[in-house]
Amino acid sequence: MKIRFNPIGRVVQGAVVLLAVTAAACGDLPTGPAPEDDRVRGIDVSRWQGAIDWNAVAGDEVEFAFIKATEGGDFTDPRFAANWSAARQAGVLRGAYHFYRPQTSATKQAEHFLRTVPLAAGDLPPVLDVEVTDGASPDSIARGVRTWLETVERATGRRPIIYTRASFWTPSVGAALSEYPLWVAHYGVAEPNLPTGWRDWTFWQHTDEGRVAGIDANVDQNWFNGTRDQLRTFAATGAIPVDR
Repeated sequence: MKIRFNPIGRVVQGAVVLLAVTAAACGDLPTGPAPEDDRVRGIDVSRWQGAIDWNAVAGDEVEFAFIKATEGGDFTDPRFAANWSAARQAGVLRGAYHFYRPQTSATKQAEHFLRTVPLAAGDLPPVLDVEVTDGASPDSIARGVRTWLETVERATGRRPIIYTRASFWTPSVGAALSEYPLWVAHYGVAEPNLPTGWRDWTFWQHTDEGRVAGIDANVDQNWFNGTRDQLRTFAATGAIPVDR
């Protein structure tokens, strides 16, 4: 997941410069490893992937997809409705995520997400994507994140998932919210670093350079920490796999 409101033209000045810029911007997010055969594979998408052939995605053994729905207090991804409907029709287990903006009312953001996303039985729990400070303090971000999570959980009866990465969460938020399932981003490692408070991950975004049938652009790829049956159970009940 990335902020792409204002695309900037890139001038390539050699591989060394490119690698240096990437390392400075992403820290613990280099290119990820190849998937293992026994991992349950998924993707996450937004308008930046363009039109998606979801039947082809399903045919490429993609089990689940997180789809960007909203951001801040009033932005709705223009491809959300189409992706949300088509993913389910193709048999891909779907979930919706909200990109959190710390300087906007957390209640307003939660209400915008709830108005936009028509959750149905069997969908994955809602996701809060926490990866920018927008100049807010850790205490302020932690309070707002908890407000969003609790508001959405009360309204939906589903405990939301937190998406983040350790190198951001630990210094910029720091709150121990390990009662919520973790979707962690960390590329190029055998196992991801975990943010403050968590002892395990439920989903792991391991690369942003994946290629999947039915999508013309690079796409984020994820693994679920469990079996296919456990993934379906998690979607239905929110129960995090214990024996895995």
